[in-house]
Amino acid sequence: MKLLLAVLVLVLVVETQAQWHQYPGQAIDGAKDMFCAYQDMREANWKNSDKYFHARGNYDAASRGPGGRWAAEVISNAREALQGLGDSGRGKVDSEAEQEANRWGRNGGDPNRYRPKGLPNKY
Repeated sequence: MKLLLAVLVLVLVVETQAQWHQYPGQAIDGAKDMFCAYQDMREANWKNSDKYFHARGNYDAASRGPGGRWAAEVISNAREALQGLGDSGRGKVDSEAEQEANRWGRNGGDPNRYRPKGLPNKY
């Protein structure tokens, strides 16, 4: 029994360590996903679409794996923090609504929950 437990622990440790090299690539690809969602949001210029693009960027990035999820969280939090510094008049309620969309997408929720009516299918 002890031998079986030792083998199981060894397999788990080796498997975990074998995946470490994928993290940076996942993070880079996740950052690209976030940037693509941002570009699409700017291009669409569609009223009430911010939360959809936030959720979609986070969803796409997190689907890359732990590195992508990390990148999505860092980028989302940094963006909201920087916008809070500028105090663009959006207010805390808007910022929290965007963060909720970020978390929704990052946790695997369907971004279409936030999709505004009429947004072209291209997005």
